[in-house]
Amino acid sequence: CLQQAEEVIPSKQHQETPVYLGATAGMRLLSLENKSAADKVLSSVEKTLRSAPFNFQGARIISGQEEGAYGWITINYLLGNFKQSGWTKLLHSLKSISETSGALDLGGASTQITFVPTELSSKPPENLLHFRLYGKDYLVYTHSFLCYGKDQALQQKLAGDLQATDFSFQTMENSSLLDPCFHQGYQRTVNISDLFKNPCTSAKKKQFPFSQLNIEGEGDYQKCRRNIQTLFDKTNCPYSSCSFNGIYLPPLQGEFGAFSAFYFVMNFLNLTSEQSPVALDKVTSTIESFCARPWHEVKTAYHQVKEKYLSEYCFSGAYILTLLENGYEFTESNWQRIHFLGKIGSSDAGWTLGYMLNLTNMIPAEEPAVPPLSHGSYVGLMVLCSLVLVSMLLFAWLLFHKPKCLQKGIV
Repeated sequence: CLQQAEEVIPSKQHQETPVYLGATAGMRLLSLENKSAADKVLSSVEKTLRSAPFNFQGARIISGQEEGAYGWITINYLLGNFKQSGWTKLLHSLKSISETSGALDLGGASTQITFVPTELSSKPPENLLHFRLYGKDYLVYTHSFLCYGKDQALQQKLAGDLQATDFSFQTMENSSLLDPCFHQGYQRTVNISDLFKNPCTSAKKKQFPFSQLNIEGEGDYQKCRRNIQTLFDKTNCPYSSCSFNGIYLPPLQGEFGAFSAFYFVMNFLNLTSEQSPVALDKVTSTIESFCARPWHEVKTAYHQVKEKYLSEYCFSGAYILTLLENGYEFTESNWQRIHFLGKIGSSDAGWTLGYMLNLTNMIPAEEPAVPPLSHGSYVGLMVLCSLVLVSMLLFAWLLFHKPKCLQKGIV
């Protein structure tokens, strides 16, 4: 990555080019599990970046709230939602839809939802942020769910499945578990110690009479969805409305851009139409059909994809639908407000651009004092005003200074 940057950026500009490093949920988890190990990783990365010819500005682990906010800034900046002037501002203010787009981000260890709500609980909790960008105030809702990225969600599901299965009669060195979220004919061996070693699953740890687990796929989408739904606690909500696990969520508002793993998984399944979003029933049937295909057929059809990633697309697709429908409560009526985005223009959709824009102060709090019209528009307007003025003067002269031949009494 650094080598590519050195090739793309002219050598004369290397020393004045700032480099920032932000670490996300994977490092947040490692920091919870082993802070000294996380510090060592950051220190090693910093050492590498300082050796590069760029202006290194530091590395840190960003919070989940920051990650959500930076993703929201990125997509709205790229869509041009922050800065409007002249006629653009007037037309934008007449739109009935929300001025900004919400952001849905899915990684391996966490997921974020961020948007500007129109309705708030009488006692809004701490997951509201205030931004002032280009002279306009934004009250933004954002929440990051650690352990609900697609990789950690799979670990949670497997740990829950193990916990719910009675293995007391087995004394073998390893045991088998049928999993509906993997294709029929697929097999995988998991070390029990690895499954329960991180903070997302450690609370579910218990003693098993074996050290390894053999997972065998069933390819049953409906059963997979039911298993995944157990990850979302919808029983308790201390606010007017919640997503899951008792976390406040205002009523969903406006359009949403879904990026990172949301896009990668849906794009693999050919469900990211640029013309118009794919209907929810078609998304569901496509994922269900994919999960039902036997493993040997899937492996042959997608031989260029690494087996680990290919084997998990069934789970990931089912998980995304469960998260959006059951977790955030998107329905058939507002599903098509979700746009799965890989790029906006030529730029990647994600939190990194928003992080950079924030650190470099490239989005001002106040709108720059720029003329509402371009130079060409000003010239055209002045010419038009001049013509109108000349016409009015000529009309007035004709009105008050009639030629003698038009005056009364002259034959």
